[in-house]
Amino acid sequence: MTQLQMTNSPFPLELNILAQSEDKLLNLQACSVDFEAAPADGNDASLRRFTMTAYTGGPMQLSGWRYPVVVDLQGMQMGKQRRPILLDHTRDVDFVVGQTDSIAVMNNTLIVAGQVMGDSAKARQVIALNDKGFAWQASIGARADQVEFVAEGKTNIVNGQEVTGPINVARRSMLGEVSFVVLGADDNTSAQIAASQDKGNSISGGDSQAGNPTPFDAWLEIHSFDASNLSASQTDSLRQMFAVAHSKIELETNNDVPIREEPSPQTFPPNVDAVANLRASMATELKRIAAIRKICNGRDAAIEARAIAEGWDSPRTELEMLRSQRPQAPAIQSVDRSVTGQVLEAACMIAARHTDVETLYEPQTLDAANRRFRGGITLQELVLEAAWANGYTGRNFRDSREVLRFAFAPSIQAGLSTIEVSGILSNVANKFLLEGFFSVERVWRNICAVRTVNDFKTITSYRLVGKDQYELVAPGGEIASGTLGEEKYSNKADTYGLMLAIDRRDFINDDLGAITTVPRKLGRGSGLKINDVFWTIFLNNATFFSATNKNYILGANTALGIDGLTQGETAFMDQVDTDGKPVGIMPQVMLVPTANSTIAAQLYKALEMRDTTANTKSTTSNPHQGKYRVEVSRYLGNTTYPGSSTKAWYLLADPNDLPVIEVAFLNGQESPTIETAEADFNMLGVQMRGYHDFGVALQDPRGGLKSKGEA
Repeated sequence: MTQLQMTNSPFPLELNILAQSEDKLLNLQACSVDFEAAPADGNDASLRRFTMTAYTGGPMQLSGWRYPVVVDLQGMQMGKQRRPILLDHTRDVDFVVGQTDSIAVMNNTLIVAGQVMGDSAKARQVIALNDKGFAWQASIGARADQVEFVAEGKTNIVNGQEVTGPINVARRSMLGEVSFVVLGADDNTSAQIAASQDKGNSISGGDSQAGNPTPFDAWLEIHSFDASNLSASQTDSLRQMFAVAHSKIELETNNDVPIREEPSPQTFPPNVDAVANLRASMATELKRIAAIRKICNGRDAAIEARAIAEGWDSPRTELEMLRSQRPQAPAIQSVDRSVTGQVLEAACMIAARHTDVETLYEPQTLDAANRRFRGGITLQELVLEAAWANGYTGRNFRDSREVLRFAFAPSIQAGLSTIEVSGILSNVANKFLLEGFFSVERVWRNICAVRTVNDFKTITSYRLVGKDQYELVAPGGEIASGTLGEEKYSNKADTYGLMLAIDRRDFINDDLGAITTVPRKLGRGSGLKINDVFWTIFLNNATFFSATNKNYILGANTALGIDGLTQGETAFMDQVDTDGKPVGIMPQVMLVPTANSTIAAQLYKALEMRDTTANTKSTTSNPHQGKYRVEVSRYLGNTTYPGSSTKAWYLLADPNDLPVIEVAFLNGQESPTIETAEADFNMLGVQMRGYHDFGVALQDPRGGLKSKGEA
């Protein structure tokens, strides 16, 4: 299965994803593996050969990567032509199958060929299964040096194919090794055993025009190339690939001069001229490549790749290198910009398993956090990342005082910090505070009016009532003036809060819960507090819901049911304004305690309500079906609150029309806040405060009706 592995490799495998440095291996499944039958003799030429279609250029779903990955073959560096061939990417001598002697990209497909050299039990097992017809597949191990993220809905062209985001594109990479694997990522993979080595007189031997296919034609067919659709340059490149696979030309370099090993006489008996010309051509190309690599000397992989791919000569390469190395404005300090505050925040949220992490951050941010901090970040890792961004040069948390000094004092590095750990801690804590806040009952929000206040002063609102009906316009067009009265209602916001401190012990103990679990509890506490204040005021309503205000009914027949609801509905709609005229507001909400939740749901949803009492006659239809939205609160029947009852229920108007109760929030902030406190912070910790500014007050009694539900 394709995966992104941690590995200890004999060759450099430092993975730079978005300019990050981690030891990881990018393993990409391929399409096919072919063996060639062994010659009869026992010399070096008798070593069995293989060819692999190593990668077809499409998207791959890799373990450890949140989104698919496609490797841009135009940006892949092959390095030396001799690359190890392994079994299942295992870097152990017993898992060595052989090595390549030729690598090429043809038609956006990576093809490798070489010799089977392994003699271990594992290597023999690979050969044995192949000889029995097992269809081996291949997987490349590559180092990703530059990864481009294609966002969701965006498209890009890679390897001649259009890919659609979200997807990662490895624009620059280095081939490390190729492995035999049981199952590739492409379901259409195939493997065939190639024909035996050609015994004819030339590389192309045979006459395809006469109906006798040449070994080169057979090789093209095995690798799914259609000769009729190939350009002249493509055909020449494939012939070189074929020749390398069959002549055992040594592609290693020694002092930048290619070393060639003469082919076995048995491989190419008489027609040596064609092979010699091919060798000379390849030697010239290898010298050009060696000169380019010597000039670049690993300093600019992008220029090196372009120079090789586009056929630059040495002067052109030297000129481009000089241009790229022109003096730049000196940087005061090199900082890893790939790990941003957003990435660290996302890593904290992932580690603490926040329920809404997918909606809080962009996909590329989550992808970077998953790759950089697999399984989530720890508190010490978070502080270390901030300290490094602020100039700290240590590599661990051993000197905790120094780490914290750098993490919480970005000013000491002349403003170079890209990460403010105090802000990260505050943001993460605030998100968990909100998660806790919204985890408790919020029925209050569905039955109240909400207003914004700008300070903590008592505010008075006026509801205009009076003679607001239109009058008949007298002849001449003069409109009569109406008279308006005033009804006053007041409210006032107050502050409720707690202080949260994360000290040096939390950092040393590596306790991420200090910024996740504790704020979640504080948020829950804030949600419980607003419920406590709201329901204390709502249930203390003996003078608000009263016979005097004509919004209170009682008696055994007021229990919640068809008859009780009918009586309450009538009383609600019979309410009048100060002029004795109907208010004209209809009830919208039925508020009930938990004990009445079942009957309330039936009254709202059921089409029929049957009375099974003996000798009782009643209609079966439910006249209140679908009328009033049901809200159930556990606070209504809780005896801790004065005025509570398990039988009383309420009809309420839409709070936007005529509110019974109102909640005022300072500056419209309906949820609590955690922020960095303006305190004298030392280098040993950080302090934060959580607070909530709100006020609750009863408003217009005509906006509701209370039924006692009993005598």
